[in-house]
Amino acid sequence: MRHFDYLLENEKEELFSVHPLPINRNTEKEVLAHALGATLYMPAIRTTISHDVMTQKHEGLVSMVICLEDAIGDHEVTEAEQSLIRQVRDISSRLRNGLIQQDDIPIMFVRVRDVHQMNRLVEELQEDLISLTGFVFPKFTSRNAEEYLEALQSCNRYVPFPVYGMPILESADIIYRESRTAELLSIKKILDKYRHLVLNVRMGATDFSSLFGLRRGPDVSIYEISTIRDCIGDIVNMFTRQGSEYVVSGPVWEYFSNGERLLKPQLRQSPFEQKLGGASGRRLRQQLLNQWQDGLIKEVLLDKENGLTGKTIIHPSHIKIVHSLAVITREEYEDARAILQSQTNGVTKSHYANKMNEIKPHTSWAKKIMIKSKVYGVFHEHNNFINLLARTANIQFQYSR
Repeated sequence: MRHFDYLLENEKEELFSVHPLPINRNTEKEVLAHALGATLYMPAIRTTISHDVMTQKHEGLVSMVICLEDAIGDHEVTEAEQSLIRQVRDISSRLRNGLIQQDDIPIMFVRVRDVHQMNRLVEELQEDLISLTGFVFPKFTSRNAEEYLEALQSCNRYVPFPVYGMPILESADIIYRESRTAELLSIKKILDKYRHLVLNVRMGATDFSSLFGLRRGPDVSIYEISTIRDCIGDIVNMFTRQGSEYVVSGPVWEYFSNGERLLKPQLRQSPFEQKLGGASGRRLRQQLLNQWQDGLIKEVLLDKENGLTGKTIIHPSHIKIVHSLAVITREEYEDARAILQSQTNGVTKSHYANKMNEIKPHTSWAKKIMIKSKVYGVFHEHNNFINLLARTANIQFQYSR
């Protein structure tokens, strides 16, 4: 897989000064953890998963989770398990027979209901695990953490490649203020023992919200729901500290269709007109507004500002939005490179003469930018996500480069 491989070569040349590198399940863990991008959830009951993967039905898809938990009904579990096994075996068979390569398939995970189901699937699949990158652990708490991670470690003894885990923090003990700190500390202490197997820490904003009878609307970011915002802040505080950090992903965005607006759109018109020209810019902006994508754009930007990487999604229309916003700007890249190449520990003026780069405080940020530049690429000087989205929406314009 390579981000933006659906673009033509001349389009990539026009858009990127540094091109994204290919990734697969064997990519270095630190890089892979930052590379998942928009992780699409799909119910395991779906019978076309293998076909969809083979035909690359969802353009731009790089990572996905086949879900056996909330995405299916309790009465469908057995049927969903059998469907999942058939789909995974079909993909794995094609890999073994050379009909496809690892680079041809998304980074795939299975979200299980509990550790017993995970153990059954591992026993059933065995060599067919070759097509999976790992498992997602829902309702992850200090009470079930050891059980999940010991099972994951056992799974890794029988395969010649890493099988990773991604815990989802979404339980009452985490969102309730009186128990949050102790619970997060306990979870992190356990995760630290299995750090080499933990690819990503995820959070379940929908489950958190349900405990208070809340559901955010399409005009509202999750960061405007104060109870959830405070919890996200504490998760980031606990899990992304320098020296012991994990990659923490952004909460799910669940809207994908238009509807009646109460508040003003959240996208200014002028940036689109400046990048694409009047008519083309207005057309792209209106397309985004028609699908409530302005709310998604705002939330992804807030995710980035709050230290989150990637996002859980439930609809293919979200993929290109999330990935376009993950591309590194030329300014970010040059600042990061200057910081890492500096021979001093002081302060230097940015090449863009609009900020000061403090070498010591900004080094951690610069390292993350360079990792992300490998998988998402770097825009040319005058391009940004608007130029990329216009190309993926087949809107014609003159590049400003």
